[in-house]
Amino acid sequence: MLAAIAAMISVMSFAQSDKYEQRYNLLVSKLGPAGVGVETVLNTWEQADSSDSKMLLGKFNYYFTKSQSSQVVTKPTKKYLGMEPVLTLKDSTGTDIFYYQEIMYDDELYGMAIKAADRAIGFHPEKLDFRFMKANAYIAYEKESPDMAIAYLLALADESVSRKVWLYNEEPADAKFFSEAMLEYCFSFYSIGTPAAMNAFLALSERMNRIDPKNPAFINNIGSYHLVARNDYKTALKYYNKVLKDYPDDYTAIKNCVLLARRQNNVKLEKKYLQKLAVHGSDAEKLSAKARLEQLGK
Repeated sequence: MLAAIAAMISVMSFAQSDKYEQRYNLLVSKLGPAGVGVETVLNTWEQADSSDSKMLLGKFNYYFTKSQSSQVVTKPTKKYLGMEPVLTLKDSTGTDIFYYQEIMYDDELYGMAIKAADRAIGFHPEKLDFRFMKANAYIAYEKESPDMAIAYLLALADESVSRKVWLYNEEPADAKFFSEAMLEYCFSFYSIGTPAAMNAFLALSERMNRIDPKNPAFINNIGSYHLVARNDYKTALKYYNKVLKDYPDDYTAIKNCVLLARRQNNVKLEKKYLQKLAVHGSDAEKLSAKARLEQLGK
């Protein structure tokens, strides 16, 4: 009898959630995730089922979107936080001034978004969707100094070692999927390009290299940190060659070795890796590598 009552309550709860989801989706399609009336629907939905994953996602999207405002800022560099300028003008001295559209955040509303993400993770710890949602929010908010973002991602990487089940979009997510996602975060830090972001790029790459040592991408990342952030050609070359020892056709390592050799004006080294690029590069790069070898003289 009790089991039958519980089943009936579950069915009723599902029906209510479905009704609120339809209302929510209709409002969002017309007014956006922070439109008029969206918060009211979400609050009512929450009263019906406080652990519903779609409701919690809606709560996060509402507060995160509501927290944002756009401003145009000027910077002296051609790139800012990985972005291209929306406009370039010259000042009275003829110096280029670069204009960027930057998203600013209201701290209180942003904090409410993070609380919604934490609740979602608490109810559904196996869902990577919510873990990535929080990581993305940290990166967007912290910008040039992703301290919370890297701490969070390092902890997530450590958790991945012991967690047996991950889900993403309700589908099982294996270790390969997780590594690919971490590579995307490495690229995000690299694109931001500030010293703090580059340190985060290195830290996540090193942690993932320990977790997934057979993946050459993380070793390449460590080499690229030393090449780009430190101008340490010797150390960078050591990591690229480590990749090429096990993966002799790895395009990234070969290409970066060519770049490294050119920066050093090391013709002998450049020839060595151009020969590899002439075999393992794209069709266009094979032709370019062969032409460069002819120019340098085999």
